[in-house]
Amino acid sequence: MAEETFEELMEGLSAGEDEAAEIVFTRFVRRLVGLAGTRLNSMIKQKQDPEDVVQSVFRTFFRRSSDGQFKFEDWDGLWAMLALMTLRKCGNRVEYFYAARRDVHRDVQANPNHSKAALTAWQGIAREPTPAEAAVMADTLEAVMAGMNEQEQIILSRRLQGNSIAEISSEVGRSERSVSRLLERARKRLRRLEEDD
Repeated sequence: MAEETFEELMEGLSAGEDEAAEIVFTRFVRRLVGLAGTRLNSMIKQKQDPEDVVQSVFRTFFRRSSDGQFKFEDWDGLWAMLALMTLRKCGNRVEYFYAARRDVHRDVQANPNHSKAALTAWQGIAREPTPAEAAVMADTLEAVMAGMNEQEQIILSRRLQGNSIAEISSEVGRSERSVSRLLERARKRLRRLEEDD
């Protein structure tokens, strides 16, 4: 699709045009439902369909688009945002349904292999990300690192690789307290990005 057509579509979304919303919905709904389906295990799917998650994604996306909160260069950028929103909403659903009083493990199951089935389901969630999911995660990390200097980016990268605060402190020549403060700022920035969705 020509770049001008994409730009016109984005203008239509900002204006709240139903036709523009329908084009975006039709283009991405199946892929997003498939993505959501890989992130919700069978126990959660009994309570929350992937389609429901995707409907919530589109509601949020279209509301924010009509408020002028998005600017995309191309279809890839649009897909990356929708995929990121889907992953975050799935994560929120998993967290919600595994909270203490709502924990889906408390549901009575007739299956004697219940704990084994639950473990298998969790392994599905813990699988390696697809290339599209990896790209979305890379974009999220890039957004978190925006505004950080090179040393701060190294600190965050080392922490994500599993290094301890003491190891990072020694490597970069900063106090452990300083490293901890920087990591806490990064966590808060990530939370703000999540809340924006």
